[in-house]
Amino acid sequence: MLAPYVLPGERVRAEVAQEKPGLIRARTLEVLDPAADRVEPQCPYFARCGGCHYQHASYEAQLAAKHAILGEELRRLGKIEPPAEIQVLAGEPWAYRNRVQLHIEGQSLGYREARSHKLCPITQCPIASPKLNEAIAAFNEMLRDRRWPRFLRSLEIFTDEQCVQLNIVEAAQPVARRFFDWSAERIPGLVAGALDYAGRFRVSRNSFFQVNRLLIDALVENATAGAFGETAVDLYSGVGLFAVALARSFQRVVAVESNSVAVSDLRFNAERRAGAAACRPGVIQAEHATAEAYLEALAGAPDFMLLDPPRAGLGKTIVRRLLDLKPPRLTIVSCDPATLARDLAQLLSGGCRIEKMSLVDLFPQTYHLETVVHLIW
Repeated sequence: MLAPYVLPGERVRAEVAQEKPGLIRARTLEVLDPAADRVEPQCPYFARCGGCHYQHASYEAQLAAKHAILGEELRRLGKIEPPAEIQVLAGEPWAYRNRVQLHIEGQSLGYREARSHKLCPITQCPIASPKLNEAIAAFNEMLRDRRWPRFLRSLEIFTDEQCVQLNIVEAAQPVARRFFDWSAERIPGLVAGALDYAGRFRVSRNSFFQVNRLLIDALVENATAGAFGETAVDLYSGVGLFAVALARSFQRVVAVESNSVAVSDLRFNAERRAGAAACRPGVIQAEHATAEAYLEALAGAPDFMLLDPPRAGLGKTIVRRLLDLKPPRLTIVSCDPATLARDLAQLLSGGCRIEKMSLVDLFPQTYHLETVVHLIW
């Protein structure tokens, strides 16, 4: 039986919500004997909004649960015994998100309810940054104004706590420029195009960037620690978050990205770094290609490879090519422990060894987790 929002050891009263062969989903009605780790959720929408899953547990209990989940997935899906020590990197568990997507229905704005397309209207979000909450409050007021475009269905806001980028995700018709101008009157620092993230990275609409504003530097430092040499390859490079860091310790960094918008940002960020004399011009070489196509054409292995794939993981084609190339050092930054377990199982069977593994808690209050794995041959 699966019952959400119940902690280990608790006794609860529940009712069956859904029953399938071999699986019963239950709805918790009352917690009769709460666990010592149970806490009062800080969000009034918790258990209705589908964004958070762990607000009823202390942060220490959340980290322990994620550590256990990572180990279980590695053992169950990959038949891999995790390292004896998995470093856990954590930060402030609230107000950490730099990006949110909001849905709009009538005069209400919010997130989707758990396992539903129904809107959960919100006035604030405790895991969103202060600047994002300012924007949420402003948009809630603007929704009651006759100037609001009623055909707007979904928007995304992204911030570095100085500026705010506004992206229209879904609308029944094009949104006029005057809407952005009107929004800028209510939200200081609003930009409709690319955002210059803390003066370090240009991030355009549809370019991926890590959402935890408080752990970005720690993630980069962990993923690139001990990496140096002549040549590095950064696959799934995005706007160059890892490539820019690798340029400090390699003579040449090839950053591979398939998204054309992100490639444009990547090239801009590489030139900016060279212009600031942080590295020699031309150290970072941006390649607009899929990871599969780039690896297939690669003649030999670089000194170091870093891979930050999407949730689907690397897949068999990429893993087989990595086993052919055998780069001396390889780091995977994974956002899904299940696909990581699958990919690692294949790599380890081909002679790879795990040197170090870290759990980076980029998504506090949720069940999502990031894993950084350093591999060697």
